[in-house]
Amino acid sequence: MLRLDQYEYIRIAHRVYGKKIKAIARDTGHSKNTVKRALREQYRCYRVRKEQPYPVLGPYLSIIDRWLESDKGQPRKQRHTAVRIYHRLCDEHGYKGGETTVRRYVRQARWRLGLDTDRVFIPLDPELGGEAEVDWGTCHAILADEAVKLKMFCMRSKASGKHLVQCFPCERQQAFFEGHMRGFSFFGGVFPVLVYDNLTTAVEKVLRGKDRRLQKSFSRFQAYYNFSARFCNRGQGHEKGGVEGLVGYARRNYMVPVPEADGLEELNRRLWEQCMAHGGHRIAGRDRTVHELYEEEKVHLLVLPEVPFSNIETCSAKVDKYSTVIVDKNRYSVPTRYGGLRVEVLTSVGWVEVFKGGGRIARHRRVYGNNKWQLDPLHYLELLSRRPQAFGAARPIRQWRKIWPECLERLLERFCDKQGTNRGTKDFIQVLLFFKDHEAGAVIAAVEKAVSAQVSTSAAVAHLLRHGRASETPSMEPLKRWLRLSPPDVSVYSRIGGQP
Repeated sequence: MLRLDQYEYIRIAHRVYGKKIKAIARDTGHSKNTVKRALREQYRCYRVRKEQPYPVLGPYLSIIDRWLESDKGQPRKQRHTAVRIYHRLCDEHGYKGGETTVRRYVRQARWRLGLDTDRVFIPLDPELGGEAEVDWGTCHAILADEAVKLKMFCMRSKASGKHLVQCFPCERQQAFFEGHMRGFSFFGGVFPVLVYDNLTTAVEKVLRGKDRRLQKSFSRFQAYYNFSARFCNRGQGHEKGGVEGLVGYARRNYMVPVPEADGLEELNRRLWEQCMAHGGHRIAGRDRTVHELYEEEKVHLLVLPEVPFSNIETCSAKVDKYSTVIVDKNRYSVPTRYGGLRVEVLTSVGWVEVFKGGGRIARHRRVYGNNKWQLDPLHYLELLSRRPQAFGAARPIRQWRKIWPECLERLLERFCDKQGTNRGTKDFIQVLLFFKDHEAGAVIAAVEKAVSAQVSTSAAVAHLLRHGRASETPSMEPLKRWLRLSPPDVSVYSRIGGQP
């Protein structure tokens, strides 16, 4: 095989200096046929063989083809890779060749057998306001100084590329609906078609082909907002590749570094603002920015209903002996006077509200999981005032004592020192009862004054609380620009009765 410099030398020697072929062959050491070919043809590199010989792998080719053929009926994620084929050949058949040779043949065999047909995709140009894609993802955040695992609801417009990401504690149907409602509000309307996986919150059963049996509650939600649902084929997540990529993008950009917030509401507010700011770029193949397409797309969406969908579930529950109601395997407290009665419970994504006789008797932040207790200590204070010996071991009080200010702990110690443990605890419970009828800040301020003044009774704390509220009452002053009547002339009354 001639190198390029040798090819150049042969042609210059013959064409420029007129050397004979025999002399050039003698000088270069190449045969006369090689010299003639260099003078006759263009320079070519190595020629690709029509068939690659496999001297070592040859006896095993039929085995590899048989394994690849059998993969056609196997799950896509459990098929042979080139590395797995290499290890099986070594372990089961004593193959002594190299792994690179196996990889090269497997690549050619896959193409020949039609196993690699999904590497080419159709370029799309969807219409504005036509379709949006929906999916869930997973992320981590720090809420109220506690590391939690959250679920990301992602909705992305196929045409404009604008997206919304919101976090929820779970992927349940109420969170699913709430994410849709926030997405519709973010985009300013409802997309006529939404594309999903075959998620169980929407699909009860996957039937043959494109047919799906939908969940009844999802059908009601769909009918209320008048959109059509389209579901991907099983295991074909790339059919909604835009939102699949959004899940990773949101996790790498919106969640790095790991966000810290006081609560889920603050975190979602930040995500809303970040999603609203995203879009100053152009997607490949588009002539306008994401922001511009997003604004234009709004006029093509379905109008939102005047009244939002009622995403609230109701149930009836009985208050148990611990003065709690069990909702979704978790306990929520109510005032102890409702023990043993049946109450109505309204649950949303973030809250649990308990009603009795048309009035709300309790409201708690909703928790997810099993056997978790949401206890309001104010619900148990009246009962504890009659059973003060249970104060130290009561679960609501123990949970409260972890977060209440130090002044309450010092006041409790003083009450117990001056009045004794039993009477001091009972009197201290009367102080805690002030939180039911007064603002927490005012009660804490009164307690701090009581600790400074070294008082030892709840009556003194009540006096300081009333005095603090009275001192904040604004004084009454006359209005300077108010029109006044002239003072009356009472001298005319002396003329009554004919007196001069």
